[in-house]
Amino acid sequence: QVQLVESGGGLVQAGESLRLSCAVSGGTVSKYYMAWFRQAPGKEREFVAAISWTGGATNYGDAVKGRFTISMDNAKNTLNLQMNTLSPEDTGVYYCAAEPSGPSWTWYSPTPDNYAFWGQGTQVTISS
Repeated sequence: QVQLVESGGGLVQAGESLRLSCAVSGGTVSKYYMAWFRQAPGKEREFVAAISWTGGATNYGDAVKGRFTISMDNAKNTLNLQMNTLSPEDTGVYYCAAEPSGPSWTWYSPTPDNYAFWGQGTQVTISS
């Protein structure tokens, strides 16, 4: 069974950048649809970004388009999230999620229930 471990969270000031990583074990990152979600206190889990198992298709939530970039590193078997121009509204726990790949090269879902595997999350806090 695949296991996901996030890292890279922390406290930064508004306007700065962070890079999150999700280490994948028990499976190969290129055999899963991968995604990032985030959850702020008192709010529902929110879709951030997704990438297909081929790495050729990416999708982003409206709140992060143009600022965040999702990528996968097949050599390191990791999923990454480069976050630029961060604002306090980006504060929350960031989760890595995975769903076994299927025939579609472009499938993704903004719904957390459609992903079978989850990491434990990493805290991101942006100060104003």
